Amino acid sequence: MTHNYSPAFSRNDQSPIAKWFWTVDRGLLAAALTLIALGVALSFASSPAAILADESITDPFHYSWRMLVWASGGTAAMLVASLLSPRGVRRIALLALLTAILVMAALPFIGHEVKGAARWINLGPFSLQPSEFAKPGLIVFAAWMFSEAQKGQGVPGVSIAFATWALCVGLLLIQPDIGQTLLITTTFMAVFFMAGVPLKWVAALAAAGAGGVVGLYFAFGHMRDRMSRFLSPETADTHQIDRASEAIRAGGLVGRGIGEGVMKRHVPDLHTDFIYSVGAEEFGLVLSLVMIGLYAFIVVRGMRRAMKLTDAFEQTAAAGLFMLIGLQACINIAVNLNLIPTKGMTLPFISYGGSSMVAMGLTMGLALALTRRRPGAYEPGTSLPDRGRILP
Repeated sequence: MTHNYSPAFSRNDQSPIAKWFWTVDRGLLAAALTLIALGVALSFASSPAAILADESITDPFHYSWRMLVWASGGTAAMLVASLLSPRGVRRIALLALLTAILVMAALPFIGHEVKGAARWINLGPFSLQPSEFAKPGLIVFAAWMFSEAQKGQGVPGVSIAFATWALCVGLLLIQPDIGQTLLITTTFMAVFFMAGVPLKWVAALAAAGAGGVVGLYFAFGHMRDRMSRFLSPETADTHQIDRASEAIRAGGLVGRGIGEGVMKRHVPDLHTDFIYSVGAEEFGLVLSLVMIGLYAFIVVRGMRRAMKLTDAFEQTAAAGLFMLIGLQACINIAVNLNLIPTKGMTLPFISYGGSSMVAMGLTMGLALALTRRRPGAYEPGTSLPDRGRILP
């Protein structure tokens, strides 16, 4: 008996879903879905220990069930966004950016304060962190404005992009959220550089950025405290990072086993900012390298696809979005490994949190949409398109 197997979609199928299936980068999609699945799995490992900090929660898998909802929302956002055309990407990104700016502007009046920072707005049983959606929105909008400036038709794209960035940074500093400020600034400047800025501007912006970091150090006491704990751990309370480091060391090569983690019970915010240490303790170095490898695959493959695009906007926007995912992952992992001072930064697709999961799904979806194979999007044998500088 012979069996004839056929793919889910025929190449002759002209339906929108079939076209999407054959044009989207399925490797990048699979890597993102794998990270989301790992996030759900680690939420079941961390939830029983995480509820110990809140006596009002009795269900040991309280955070796990909620994580399933967030993962579903993030996956849906990624898949729907990946169906968009480049014009649709611009529209959705602009809508996300404008909405996030409006909500961030209202946070000082209606925001929910946690640990001295008003970064969230309560929506019944859930909370929303608008800055998570401002990040992909700003990157796409900036790439759009820079590409308009390249056309030389009188559109002050560079000025508009920098004014929007300054507005977002100002609203982030009011909260305050130094980590997101540094992340969004670094990615924005990278997009500016990829858009064709001369090297003299790169040097000037780097010097201004260094000056800005120094200014933030003197302006915000909690930033000075974190730097002091990092540089002089013997003179400060480093309980959080010490417990996370012990959890990572305890995991060894293959980990203690599923549900066998001990040190995770003493790690504050273990299901959010320090979920990496939970995975390292229970699954060891093996899982840690798998996660790092998946992020590296997304960034490297995504950047290669982006650099082969022929349209200036699509190229810089896609590259910026992939870089945003990679930088955020690097920051979170570096904090867990005690390589940089602690920051309230989630691990993309893996940390518990609805805003982070859905926003990261949107970020990845927009990047997948821009890098889809479509007529004229790619030219065989080329990488960077031949385009002019945006500044003299």
